[in-house]
Amino acid sequence: MRNIWTIAKREFDNYFNSPLAYVVAFAMLLPMGIYFSLIVWVSAQQAMMGGPAPESTPINWLFVFLMIFLSPALTMRLLSDEARMGTLELLLTAPIRDAELVIGKWLGAFLFVLGLALLTLIYPLILNNYVEPGIDWMVVLSSYIGLILITGALLAIGTGISAIFSNQFAAFFVTLGLFFFLWFMVSLPANYLSTGGDVLNYLSLSTHFSQSMNNGTINLGDIVYYLSLIALGLFVGTTAVEIRRWR
Repeated sequence: MRNIWTIAKREFDNYFNSPLAYVVAFAMLLPMGIYFSLIVWVSAQQAMMGGPAPESTPINWLFVFLMIFLSPALTMRLLSDEARMGTLELLLTAPIRDAELVIGKWLGAFLFVLGLALLTLIYPLILNNYVEPGIDWMVVLSSYIGLILITGALLAIGTGISAIFSNQFAAFFVTLGLFFFLWFMVSLPANYLSTGGDVLNYLSLSTHFSQSMNNGTINLGDIVYYLSLIALGLFVGTTAVEIRRWR
């Protein structure tokens, strides 16, 4: 456990030693701030005509949507850059397990994104004072649980792909293409199939979050889906590192 935490802390600090952390934070928080302002402004206009109270769940949906495009940038260099520079071989000679290396790399990126998610808690807090008698905190809790799970899954898959490649740009584009497929494309044929549509919907990243957890519903199947993706990504990464060790 100490090895995992040491690697995670090193990776977390490395984000702030380069412009990447600030670029990702800016690309994440600026659109969310603008979107939140629009939500409040439109809700204020509709309130004069008896419109519905604003909700914070659209903000979390935007966070997850932006993560589809930004998480490949956070994970592309985690292991591929180590392999390119030859430092991965040095790490493999250290007294750490392959799984500890992969999990530590993933955890460092995960902690960085959790920090960004923590900053977004200001939006439901503001809305809670904006509406009467307040927002539904159970829906907010469900939405943030979904946000944390899908973020962990995206970063785990990205870490696994990064371990396969020695070129960080190859890792970026492969990860982005896979996320695009799982978010947008995998469930498209479901509406045109007489059988098998439920399977495709279950495989979709967006279905479990947008249609379930972001609406205040937590199902065991949704949790199992995201935890399975996390385990799969870390397993792929560990296997790829083991293959490099024995080459």
